[in-house]
Amino acid sequence: MNDSLSNNFIELEEKYGAHNYHPLPVVLKKGEGVYVWDVEGEKYFDFLSAYSAVNQGHCHPKIIKALIDQASTLTLTSRAFHNDILGEYEKFITEFFGYDKVLPMNTGVEGGETAVKLARKWGYLSKGIPKNKGKIIFVQGNFWGRTLAAISSSDDPLSTNDFGPFMPGYEIIPYNDLSSLEESLKDPNVAAFMVEPIQGEAGVVVPDDDYLFKAYELCKKNNVLFIADEVQTGIARTGKLICCDHHGFKPDILILGKALSGGVFPVSAVLSSNEVMLMIKPGEHGSTFGGNPLGCKVAMAALSVIKDENLSKNSELMGNYFREKLNKYIIKSKIINLVRGKGLLNAIVINDHEESNTAWDICLRLKENGLLAKPTHGNIIRFAPPLIINKNQIDQAVGIIIKSVKGYE
Repeated sequence: MNDSLSNNFIELEEKYGAHNYHPLPVVLKKGEGVYVWDVEGEKYFDFLSAYSAVNQGHCHPKIIKALIDQASTLTLTSRAFHNDILGEYEKFITEFFGYDKVLPMNTGVEGGETAVKLARKWGYLSKGIPKNKGKIIFVQGNFWGRTLAAISSSDDPLSTNDFGPFMPGYEIIPYNDLSSLEESLKDPNVAAFMVEPIQGEAGVVVPDDDYLFKAYELCKKNNVLFIADEVQTGIARTGKLICCDHHGFKPDILILGKALSGGVFPVSAVLSSNEVMLMIKPGEHGSTFGGNPLGCKVAMAALSVIKDENLSKNSELMGNYFREKLNKYIIKSKIINLVRGKGLLNAIVINDHEESNTAWDICLRLKENGLLAKPTHGNIIRFAPPLIINKNQIDQAVGIIIKSVKGYE
């Protein structure tokens, strides 16, 4: 294969772009369903789904139609004026997830920032926390973006080195540790506990079965808001509409993004009760593009696809099948320690240290064999295909994964 065309595009990025990413050496040109094609015409399974933004598959026709139809009518008004789509979308999404109110934003990290601001405001005005003393509890290994507010809650040196000083009012405790949470919640100035139900960027780290519900109960007992960061785990990725549905409770504040638009347009949302959401008054929070007509139409189409095509159920079934097939292989594998995940959010853990190149080298082999995935934390490879994937495609993909690992071994 002549990859000089790919090299040309890669060199352009290297020369004119900031060097804040380290992508796999593949240049993609087209996507459809579970597949993407590079500029040389090579076809691949997409097992990253743009970090779970493309749950509905690449360029889903219903979502693209909504985008095109609205783009030819009205794209942006700002919130200085009303428009004829926003109210319809707000009604649609609040009923879809069972909340009173939504605050629409654009990116996942904006959703996180919004949730933190909401929780602080609620803490001061409703719980009676003294001014500027409010605290939010986070957990080790969390990831919700790279703004200063987000990295202030991070314990990853790659995110934090040379970017301080950091935002005050945060406390970081161990993940999946109820005793630590119980101790921290004794502080009356705690307004909220913010957590990913499954840690995505940390390597698909799944907590104990009872952790999330008991954490939620501890928050209720201590008059603290439970914020679920479901930007990556939400929208059917783990086999339920949101991951908290596995555990039988509804978070006080729900953050959504990524697949909320099917990967077509930046859309995020924060959902909560009237009591919490109405703490924020005009002029206190917003965004020029937040709640724009284009994003609203796309989000409604994207959520309709999830429901109409029963993608939560398919994610559950295909995820179970994927792990079952891979687990049969790892008994014989010399380098895979573990397969973990829920629904179609999964990862393999390599029995090597984080500083090694093993996972990266395996991802290069996966690429050569027709499947795209990306390492995280050095020795973990995340597998998150679009939720429309079928059994035959899972069989083919697992075959590629096994072939690639065997080739490395």
